[in-house]
Amino acid sequence: MNITATPIEGLFEIHPVIYNDDRGYFFEAYRKQVLESVGVDKDWVQENQSFSKVGTIRGLHYQNEPHAQAKLVKVLSGKILDVVVDLRKGSKTYGEVFTKILDDQKHNMLYIPEGFAHGFSVLEDAVFAYRCSNYYNKSSEGGVIWNDPTLDIDWQVDTPIVSEKDQLLPSFVEFTEMTKGGL
Repeated sequence: MNITATPIEGLFEIHPVIYNDDRGYFFEAYRKQVLESVGVDKDWVQENQSFSKVGTIRGLHYQNEPHAQAKLVKVLSGKILDVVVDLRKGSKTYGEVFTKILDDQKHNMLYIPEGFAHGFSVLEDAVFAYRCSNYYNKSSEGGVIWNDPTLDIDWQVDTPIVSEKDQLLPSFVEFTEMTKGGL
């Protein structure tokens, strides 16, 4: 398993070492000590899985303290564009967007620390799974609207399918004003 730092502090891409042969493939999908080697020491308490059709956009979501969540995200089948936004108050990369294609061929993953909004668009029908460092808490959920003009995210889908709930989220500017500069 190889870990690559991204331009945003604390955000990592994880590349498993894949062993292929005539039977198929094998790889370690999680190894605690490898993540600990880059300072990630989490007690994963919840794992979620979703299926989404091509063109779907989910997000941008986060959990407020004391229920903030770090996430370890991956695609089990299909392909997505994973999107994160740094919402950490005082971060030198506050408001920066990072995107990465995750798919079932590379089996790459992202580690997303607390304090980020997270979402994804579906480039091929996909089964998406993620581990969380804290339990979901409905009263602590928040988000930023997916098509925010300040963030200007290219979701790489022509006709987005977005839930009504996600269409009602505040803009990045409204989020910044509401939170007085971040999470």
